[in-house]
Amino acid sequence: MDSRFFASMAIASMLVLGILATAAAATTNAAYAQTDDRWYVGEGAKQDMYVKYRIQEFDTNNNDPFEMTIYFKEQDADGNWIAPTFVQYRGNVYSGTMKLGDNLASLGGGSDIPDDLRRFVGAYGRSLQWLEAFTAKSRPLSLSQPSWGKIAAIGGEEIKPLGKEKVAVPAGTYDATLIGWHKGNRDNKIWVVNDFPYPVKAETYVEVASGNAPIQYAFSLLEVGMGEPELPTGVAEIPEPPLTQGTPRGTFEIELDWEPASIEPGKEVEFGLNFYDNNGFPLERVSYDFVVKDGSGETIEERANQFADFGTSFQKVTFEQGGGKTVTVRVNSVSGQGTGQFTEEVDFNIVVVPEFPVSAALIAAAVIGLAVAMTRLRGTSLGSMFGGRNGI
Repeated sequence: MDSRFFASMAIASMLVLGILATAAAATTNAAYAQTDDRWYVGEGAKQDMYVKYRIQEFDTNNNDPFEMTIYFKEQDADGNWIAPTFVQYRGNVYSGTMKLGDNLASLGGGSDIPDDLRRFVGAYGRSLQWLEAFTAKSRPLSLSQPSWGKIAAIGGEEIKPLGKEKVAVPAGTYDATLIGWHKGNRDNKIWVVNDFPYPVKAETYVEVASGNAPIQYAFSLLEVGMGEPELPTGVAEIPEPPLTQGTPRGTFEIELDWEPASIEPGKEVEFGLNFYDNNGFPLERVSYDFVVKDGSGETIEERANQFADFGTSFQKVTFEQGGGKTVTVRVNSVSGQGTGQFTEEVDFNIVVVPEFPVSAALIAAAVIGLAVAMTRLRGTSLGSMFGGRNGI
């Protein structure tokens, strides 16, 4: 055999190997494309899509939950989402428009966010959008890789996918990946669904040395759909006693009760306050401030350095006008130990209702007027239509 034969065989072998390598690479890429489990905040957002969540966030409304609806109306020339947004909280509706980047962060320029909506937008960034610090469109992470990094805090724990899990939320049941980390004495959990813009559920906690850790943020998907959602109307919501809240650091719990349960202008109300530690045990020798403000933030009652020797105290207040009020209870010291640089206080929202609301008065007047008219019609042919006798 001459050298030309061996040369031809070598070239043919190289071509075959090249074809096989190309085919193998194509097969690998195709398989990866079919099983791509990389996810980032914003993935799967579509024009005309809306989502509705129930959100609870530590720094917003004393951890009181609210509902937020986000509508991905359209994208501008830069690819940013124009997203009309409304929040339902305690019977009130707050609306505006967020401009969201491709990571769904709220952008300052181009957003139309009224002042009364800003606190909720801040909570959005610290809850629904929180995972963007780890996985973003420019650097998406796999839902099966060993680690996503560490929490940005002293002694930060590793955050990582913990496996597949079915999760049920009001919007439905989803095949999700559980993302989690352990910090303090609690396990923190976030459920992510591939190709969906936000996690569908989360339960995370404030780090505390002992006792019950308060919620850092928690949320759950209530609805998802296509088409512009209808703006709800506000319905007055009147809190019922007793109300209980934890102080910001989770150190104390304060319960506010009152009698009578329906607070009316001009009538004395007795408030009962109970103070507990974060394990639910009554506190002793509590020094506290008791402040009441009206709906505009004006102070209408302020009592400093009040005492609850055995963790229980009472305050009597008479309100001159109806409407929403805020009761602030601030702990100054417990058993002679001050709270130091920390402010340990909670705000309770209450409502003073008129004894006989205007709407009820109008209805009553209408009924009385109708009764008078019917009385005058008795004895006439028209009156007989309403049960009157015609005198025959």
